[in-house]
Amino acid sequence: MNIKDIVNRDLVTLTNCDQEPIHIPGQIQPHGFLIGLTSDWTIDYCTGNISSFIDISHTQALGNKFETVFGGSAHQLIFNYINSDTVQNVFPLEIELLGKKFQVNIHQSDGIYVLEAEPQFDKQILGDVYTQTIEFVTQMNNTKSLKDLCALVAEGTREITGYDRVMIYRFDEQYNGEVYAESCKKDLEPFLGLHYPHTDIPVQARELYIKNQLRLIVDINYQPVPIFTIDDKDYKNLDLSLSILRSTSPIHVQYLKNMGVGATLTISLIHHDRLWGLIACHHYSQKNISPAVRLAAKLQGQFITSQIDIRESNDENINAKKSLEALEHLAAHDLPLAEDSLNAIIRMPELLALCNSAGVSISFRNKIYKNGLTPEDDQIKAFVELAEHKRSAEFYVTRKISDDFPCLESCSNCAGVIYHPLGNSSHIIWYRPETVSEINWAGDPEKSIVKDEKGLHPRNSFNTWKQVVKGQSSIWRQYEVNSAAKYAHSLHHNLMMILLSEEEEKYRLQSEILRETNSELENINWISTHDLQEPLRKIQMITSKLLAEKADTPEDPDFDSLQRVSKSASRMRELLQDILKYTRIKNTREAAEKIDLNLIFESVIEEISEAVSETDAVIECGKLPQVNAIGFLMKQLFLNIIQNSLKYASPDRPPVIKITASQEPVMIKNLFHVYCSWVKFSDNGIGFDQIHADSLFKVFTRLHTQQEYSGSGIGLALCKKIMQTLGGTITAEGKAGQGASITIYFPCDPEDSLI
Repeated sequence: MNIKDIVNRDLVTLTNCDQEPIHIPGQIQPHGFLIGLTSDWTIDYCTGNISSFIDISHTQALGNKFETVFGGSAHQLIFNYINSDTVQNVFPLEIELLGKKFQVNIHQSDGIYVLEAEPQFDKQILGDVYTQTIEFVTQMNNTKSLKDLCALVAEGTREITGYDRVMIYRFDEQYNGEVYAESCKKDLEPFLGLHYPHTDIPVQARELYIKNQLRLIVDINYQPVPIFTIDDKDYKNLDLSLSILRSTSPIHVQYLKNMGVGATLTISLIHHDRLWGLIACHHYSQKNISPAVRLAAKLQGQFITSQIDIRESNDENINAKKSLEALEHLAAHDLPLAEDSLNAIIRMPELLALCNSAGVSISFRNKIYKNGLTPEDDQIKAFVELAEHKRSAEFYVTRKISDDFPCLESCSNCAGVIYHPLGNSSHIIWYRPETVSEINWAGDPEKSIVKDEKGLHPRNSFNTWKQVVKGQSSIWRQYEVNSAAKYAHSLHHNLMMILLSEEEEKYRLQSEILRETNSELENINWISTHDLQEPLRKIQMITSKLLAEKADTPEDPDFDSLQRVSKSASRMRELLQDILKYTRIKNTREAAEKIDLNLIFESVIEEISEAVSETDAVIECGKLPQVNAIGFLMKQLFLNIIQNSLKYASPDRPPVIKITASQEPVMIKNLFHVYCSWVKFSDNGIGFDQIHADSLFKVFTRLHTQQEYSGSGIGLALCKKIMQTLGGTITAEGKAGQGASITIYFPCDPEDSLI
């Protein structure tokens, strides 16, 4: 049987440390030993230091069944532990292996049960830890802010663990760290308030902190112990992400040595599935702590993470309440719906207070209203133009405007902005000036990697390095962003109401003008349809009398002139009568009712019977439907259409008029209305070219001269107005020299169903 170690010997430098496979080092720290079991309890992995703890070597253990090496009793204890409800990550298994007592942590890794054994610690320590934890919980209830709680946790963790220094390390959005709270021995230089660059903890290390929330280094000068396995597969390895004994990165070890640290304990602080921070414990000599103390220290971290939301909410609650009060005060003002109201709005101090800004501007109709500390108008316009192309959400917020708009870097009045577009080229912007601040770094963050004649090294100088930060404002809190969004929505509504109010006033004035104009037109129409009738009748009476006197002398030149005057007066009276009919249709107030079109047809035929006989016309009519209509309008419509067919009959053949109907639902091309009944009037007259189909229904439109065919040109316009009044429509189809057809469509009865 061949045996090999799985030590990861890939060359790791500071140029590729962010890609270091720290989860598979193939080595452990020497204060315990590791065994890896397959599903059939075969020892497939074993560390080379097992013989330092029990009387067996790794070569003797590998390839054998666990029961064969350690006995049936130990096998049964571990089997029961694995299959019990015990929270394995919390309570290690206390077991005797080959006469020695150990505390064993067990977890699974890619189907392998990983057993990590450490010599059993003194149980007396557990009682002391319990007492200290109870005291801490009592004191925790007296803290109010998150910072106070973190300071208490730092102090409590140092008392429980005995480390020289305990720091609560908090990350920002880019994972730069700040020592947020600290407890240390009096003879040590404090690190409180120092910042550390995100490069100190690479991405893969942060991911491991989330998976395994506790990491221990007992002696920074330890010699890693290799893990051996049976040589039966290529690239065989063991994932130690959840391991307690996992050997750490040599880069990290060198980093700690440069700080003078001898041992460490690190506890992850997870909040909303993100690495919020760390509890970092440093000791300046080698130090190991029992599983019970580790558990108590881990519990300290859970005290923090369980309180983050509550404490941060409490910290912001007072300011958020002030912001809400400002928002309510703004909403309570009943301002007039006029553009001048913006002058009052912009001067309200609550407009600045609702998001704690130093300035605000509102743009409406290319006019900018400003209050407080704001940029110049041309700078505001330039920013808005750029922001409209830059923003991907409904609004834009930043604390460092120069990051997105370098051209505005010199504008110190607007380092931070909240920008809300309000439609119609309007917007509201809140401003904050730059806040110059100093950040104390633990060493120059730009020199986290140092190159010398010996190669690359993690920085070995942690002297305080001050960085002056310019060009950015204080952070916009979420409640401030929310308040700004709520008011922007309210202001957008107000601006829309101002526009609507102005439009309403404009339409009201236009409506008054239109009403006056219509009134004048009605007076003119009354004159044309009533007052003009009387002189026309007199003209016709006089011309008729003169024509009668000259009946015996038709060759008299005055006779022809009198005939033309009489015909003109007759046409004028016909035109006035048609205008009167058109007005009557337009202003009708009668309600539609069920009308039998068969009765309408019979009434019309009786009225024009003489004209039908004179022209030898044949009128064929099928059964017509009942429709919702107005009786006298339907009679007028039938009269106009049939008389039109008789008027435009072909001189080559007797007129034939066919009337057909249907009650099948139909949708006319290019229209989106469904019509439930239609009636078609077809004739064999002179017809027309289809390109004139739409113009037929226009008032005073004629396709023929007055000498060829008499009429006012209003007939079909009357028909169209009638159908529009009823909610229907009318169409025409024709072929020159062959005939024409007029189809009228009636709307669906609301009480009828098409389904």
